[in-house]
Amino acid sequence: MTSLLSLLGSINGRSLHLPVHGRGAALPPSLQRLLRQPPGRWDLPELPEVGGPLEAEGAVAASQARLAAALDVDRCWFGVNGATGLLQAALLGIAQPGEAVLLPRNTHRSLIAACELGGVLPVFLPVPFRTDRGHPGAMTAAGLRRSLDALPDPGRRIAAAVLVHPTYHGYAAEISGLLELLHARGLPVLVDEAHGTHLAFPSHSELPTSAVHAGADLVVHSLHKSAPGLAQTAVLWQRNGRIDPVRLQAALQRLQTTSPSALLLASCEATLDWMLSPRWPLLLEARRRDATTLATVLARAGVPLHSSDDPLRLILATGQAGISGLQADDWFMQRGLIAELPEPLCLTFCLGFAQHRGLSRQFRHLWKHLLAEAGGEPLAPIPAPPCDRVSIPVLPPDQALRRPLTPSACSSLHRSHCSRADLSLSPGRAPARARRADGCATLCLARPATSAVARSGAR
Repeated sequence: MTSLLSLLGSINGRSLHLPVHGRGAALPPSLQRLLRQPPGRWDLPELPEVGGPLEAEGAVAASQARLAAALDVDRCWFGVNGATGLLQAALLGIAQPGEAVLLPRNTHRSLIAACELGGVLPVFLPVPFRTDRGHPGAMTAAGLRRSLDALPDPGRRIAAAVLVHPTYHGYAAEISGLLELLHARGLPVLVDEAHGTHLAFPSHSELPTSAVHAGADLVVHSLHKSAPGLAQTAVLWQRNGRIDPVRLQAALQRLQTTSPSALLLASCEATLDWMLSPRWPLLLEARRRDATTLATVLARAGVPLHSSDDPLRLILATGQAGISGLQADDWFMQRGLIAELPEPLCLTFCLGFAQHRGLSRQFRHLWKHLLAEAGGEPLAPIPAPPCDRVSIPVLPPDQALRRPLTPSACSSLHRSHCSRADLSLSPGRAPARARRADGCATLCLARPATSAVARSGAR
C-alpha cells in the first residue's frame, strides 16, 4: 500500500488543476521565502503577538483590518477551512433557524449542509443550463426577475439570498443587475466568488466585475481556486448596512477552528498583499495573454473548445469529438496532463498563475493521438434537468437529515431525496472508482420519497 508521504513526493505531470499556484511555482514570493525556513519553524499557536481571525489583537487582526480598508469594505476574516467554512458561517450569520434563503441551483454543497445544520429552508432558483456542455451557466438578471415576480410562498421569512459568480467554469453572472434586484427587496446578499478572487484586484485587463465592487453584502473568496495561495485558504469580506456583525461573528466562532494553522493564515496575508502589489497586474495580464494565445492556437489546430468569461479556464469540448470528458481525463492523466474537472461532454483545465512552457505543443500532440484512438460521432447534448422553476422542498433539509438512510444505486432512485445532494450540486473531481459515464457516483444514500417532493413556482 502506497503511503501519502511517498505519493506526494512522486506525483508528476503538468498541473492544470487546483490549487492554481502550479505546484508552488506561482506562490507569493513572501510565502516562498517563509517555506524555505527550517520545516515547522512557522507552526505556531495563537500567541498574543500572532492572534487569529477571530481575535481583536495581534498580527492577524491588524492584517485583516488593513486589507478590509484596501478593498473598501468594513470587515475581513481569513479562513483556513477553505471557502466551505466561510460560506457556511456567512449563511448562518444572516439566516436563523426557521427562516428561508434563496439559493441558485448551482450552489455549492457546503450551503446545503449549512441549511441542514441551521434549520434553514432553501428556496432553489433556476439557472440556465447549457445542453451542449452538460452543465449550468450563470444566472441572468432577466431570469432572476422572472423568478422573483412569481416567487411561491415558502411559509416562512426569506432572510437572504446567495449568488454564484463566476461559476466553476468561469461563466460570469450579471452581478450588478442581480444585486440590484435582490437589494430592492431588502435582502442581504452573500456571493460565492470562490472562482473569481482575481476579479476583485487591480488588473490591466477587462475582466468581469467582482461582487466586492458591485456592492454585495458578503463575499467569500477562495485563495487557492482563483488566487495563488495554499489549499484551504479563503477570505470573507463584509460590508455593513444589511448585516448584523454580532450574529456573523458568532456564526464564525461556531464553525471556525480554535487552532488555526499559522502557515495558512500567513498564506492568506501573503496572497492578498501580493495581489494588491504593483507587480500583480503585470503577472495577471501575462497569464491572461498566455491563455488567450493558447486558446487561439488550439482552435486553429482544430481542438474543440467552449468559451468562458475567464480566459484562465480552458474548456475542452470532448463531446464534439465523440469522447467523454471522463474518458479524456483518464487518458490525459496517464500521459502527464492533469485536468481539473471531468464531465460527460467536456473537460475543464485550470491554467492558473504559473507559466506553462510547451503546453500548446503538448496539448496538440496529445489531442491528435486521443482523437485517433477514441474519436467518433459527436455525443448527444444532455437534456436540461427538470429544474427550470423555483422549487421549495416540502421537507426542510434539517428534517430530511433525520430520516432513515438506505444505500441505493443512482439508477434505481425514483422520487427519493438524495442525501448526497453534493454529487450533482457541487462540481469537483469525484474518486475515479465512483465515476461513471454519466458523471454521477454509483451509490447514493436515499431517503423516503416524501422528502424529494418540491413545490414549484415560476419558470
